[in-house]
Amino acid sequence: MKFRDKLRLQRDRRGISQEKLAEVAGVTRGSIANYEMGVSYPKNRDVYRKLADFFDVDINYFLTEDEDEIFLAVAMERFGKEGLNRADVLLRETAALFSGGGLSDKDKIAFQREMQAIFLDSMERDSEE
Repeated sequence: MKFRDKLRLQRDRRGISQEKLAEVAGVTRGSIANYEMGVSYPKNRDVYRKLADFFDVDINYFLTEDEDEIFLAVAMERFGKEGLNRADVLLRETAALFSGGGLSDKDKIAFQREMQAIFLDSMERDSEE
């Protein structure tokens, strides 16, 4: 998920305006709008920290993007087309688990990372046999 999508998702969940979020982050409302449109990113790491603190998420939540694409690329590189297809199924099925809500974003990210690590370890063991 892109930074812009994560920021908008968090802001919508809290039901706050771009103006309020700008005050929290110490930037202009226009900066928040540009972040949410994907036009720009915060230039100062402190802005990421303020956003993470405000939304009660780990700073890495905002600093990382496209985790799924990286995972798919690793699966393809290490295990070929079959690995890519199986990794894609894992991502889709994991996303389906979260469709009902219930877990915090931090817990969802942690769960996804663990599932991806388990998948890669399992594929590695299978390829050795």
